Amino acid sequence: MFGRLARVVRARPRFSFREGTTEEEKADVLAAMRRTATVDSASFGTVGQDLGDPSEGFTHAYAAGVEDLAALERYMHDPVHLEGDFTIVPRLAKLSAVRFSDDLDPGLSGKIMAMHSAKVAKYPEWGQLLDSIPQARITTGP
Repeated sequence: MFGRLARVVRARPRFSFREGTTEEEKADVLAAMRRTATVDSASFGTVGQDLGDPSEGFTHAYAAGVEDLAALERYMHDPVHLEGDFTIVPRLAKLSAVRFSDDLDPGLSGKIMAMHSAKVAKYPEWGQLLDSIPQARITTGP
């Protein structure tokens, strides 16, 4: 029913678009997310409408899974992912991402955050881009 389960699920972000984002720009964002979901390091990915409580202000959601930390590293640095973020992020008004995994390693969250920090250090313009989202929250665990 669910297909192959991923060992590490990088994130399940919920988001909404900035006011004034055109339908064409929204379509470009969703297309960029779909391209990112198809990179070799992703086990699965999907993007579409958010089915949560509308009063929370989210309209869409994205989910992608990877098999392990090595795949996550490749996913985070894949050129398709990096380029896509420069289409996606400037159009987001609100973002909330939850990361979770079936791997019960208590140090996993720290390892993932270290990878994120290394990516920000390698691509400071990418880090600044993320900081430009007006309402952003990424849950990384303990």
